[in-house]
Amino acid sequence: MRFSFRKTMKEKHEENYSHVLKYTGIFGGVQGLNILISLIRNKIVVKLLGPGGMGLTSLFNSSVSFISTSTGFGISFSAVRHVSELFEEGNQQKITHFVKVVRGWSLLAALLGMLVCVLLGPALSNYTFSWGDHTLHFILLAPAVGMLAITGGETAILKGAHRLKSLAVIQVINVFVALLISIPLYYFFGETAIVPVIVLMALSTMLLTLWHSYRLYPLRLRGAKGILGEGMEMVRLGVAFIIAGAIGSGAEMLVRSYLNVTSNLDIVGFYNAGFLLTMTYGGMVFSAMETDYFPRLSAVNTDRLLSNQTVNRQIEVSLLIISPMLLALIFGAPIIIPLLFTSDFLPVVPMVRITALALYLRAIKLPICYMPLAKGDSKTFMLVEVSYYVVMVVAIYFGYKWWGLTGTGIALLAAAMFEFLLIMVMTYFRYGYIMTASVVKYAVPQISLGVLGLIVSIHTQGLAFWILAIVMVSVSLAFSLYILHSKTSLWNKLTGRYKTGKGSES
Repeated sequence: MRFSFRKTMKEKHEENYSHVLKYTGIFGGVQGLNILISLIRNKIVVKLLGPGGMGLTSLFNSSVSFISTSTGFGISFSAVRHVSELFEEGNQQKITHFVKVVRGWSLLAALLGMLVCVLLGPALSNYTFSWGDHTLHFILLAPAVGMLAITGGETAILKGAHRLKSLAVIQVINVFVALLISIPLYYFFGETAIVPVIVLMALSTMLLTLWHSYRLYPLRLRGAKGILGEGMEMVRLGVAFIIAGAIGSGAEMLVRSYLNVTSNLDIVGFYNAGFLLTMTYGGMVFSAMETDYFPRLSAVNTDRLLSNQTVNRQIEVSLLIISPMLLALIFGAPIIIPLLFTSDFLPVVPMVRITALALYLRAIKLPICYMPLAKGDSKTFMLVEVSYYVVMVVAIYFGYKWWGLTGTGIALLAAAMFEFLLIMVMTYFRYGYIMTASVVKYAVPQISLGVLGLIVSIHTQGLAFWILAIVMVSVSLAFSLYILHSKTSLWNKLTGRYKTGKGSES
């Protein structure tokens, strides 16, 4: 009996690891395809618009994101939990009715977002740009804000109903559509086409999402009167998410505005390219967090032991998968950046290498950061998010002032270290979270290789550089593969042979 019990526990342990590995691979694969196509598009756009055009696009996109997040009532996040609960109950009548509630609030958010964008147009123009009057541009971006709100609500419905295949299809098609829309317009009209492209891309995303969502739950207007009053609980749940998201978008907009005002659009374009490259790199691994990991963590949030196990296993898998990728990025940045953009973007190489170290910490802290959300502790979540963005903005201000673009990478790393220490302390005292010895055992050698890789990339060149790069990346990869292989018996999952469960698209 004792032997049987141990075997059962081992099988359960392997099953949990296999689940995390499977869905990290599935969503990471989809994200990787999206990133590849997006980078091809960015490569072409950079050639057509140059760094200045990329910077201008970044400023408009961050402004749209800020307004959309601030006026969205948090529906894209909070509605997922409610729809998912009803979906698990299997009560189609309740699901259909709540879908009306979500769509009603999404429409209200869309109208509010467009109104705010129009009213704040002059202020955004004066605040974001030190030259020219761009008020009309921000007014013309109002439809994009409204369409993002509608898309957010419909996406939440698809997530709550576990229509993950539909969401993956939407993402992939949208990337191709963006390519078809942006390239011809930028080729013929240059920077003049930036605003129309943003609006048309938002339109294509909304229409495609509506098509999938309406097929699942057709639009029904009967009985829609008074539904806004029923969504207050959903909106209250999303308030913390709104505030944190708005602060995050505002911080990004502030950073880009600061770089534009103190320097020029080229610097904004360089910073945006470096930030985009490192964040999308991490997105290949972190994309499964909200869709798969967060619901699992929420389900066990009242059990301290299971909660800690869920968090630590997610950390281990994320860290082991992303570490070899980050080391390859550190060594390969001088080749990857011109390949994805142009040789004009080579000044961003030091920033990318330093920021890559911040992603090691992100792989550890991101699963922990979901604990306050899973437990409904909005105050802790907001405190951590606000503190991080305040430190990030201040650090980038001084980092760029003292060391230029390289300083922005140092600033992002310093902000990541601050957030890591803060979330570790907060979750220990509030939830009793303790990092397991295995997490430390895996993190120390991988992060050490990352730091050593940064030092080697700075002080060596030529043949010695490439020999050390190949050896260190191989060591990191071998270490990760060995640990993952020992943790799961479903090794074939890594080769892409994933099977979806019956009765679900996930």
